Amino acid sequence: MGWANFAIEKLGKGETVQIRPRGNSMTGKVNDGALVTLAPCDPTILKTGDVVLVRVHGNVFLHLIKATNQDRFLIGNNRGRINGWVGPNAIYGIAVKVEN
Repeated sequence: MGWANFAIEKLGKGETVQIRPRGNSMTGKVNDGALVTLAPCDPTILKTGDVVLVRVHGNVFLHLIKATNQDRFLIGNNRGRINGWVGPNAIYGIAVKVEN
C-alpha cells in the first residue's frame, strides 16, 4: 500500500497530504477515488465521526472513529463494519477536506 506509506511519512513530518483512496467501505462520507486532504492531528481533540488514517491490526484504513473511551478509539467503516480499538499512536491523520 504505497499511498498509505507515503501519507504516513508526510503526516509524521507535520505536513498535510492528499490521497485518492479506493473502495466502497466509506461511501457516503468518502466515495471511491475521492480527493481527500489529510492533516496531522492532536489525538486529544478527536471525536466520534471523524475520518482518520489509522492502522488497525496491521492494516491501514481511512475509516471513521465510531466511539471513544478515554485514550482509545473504536474504528469502523461507513457500512457498519467495526475494525477494532486502537490507541492514539495508531492514528496518523485526520481528513480535513473530502472532494467526492
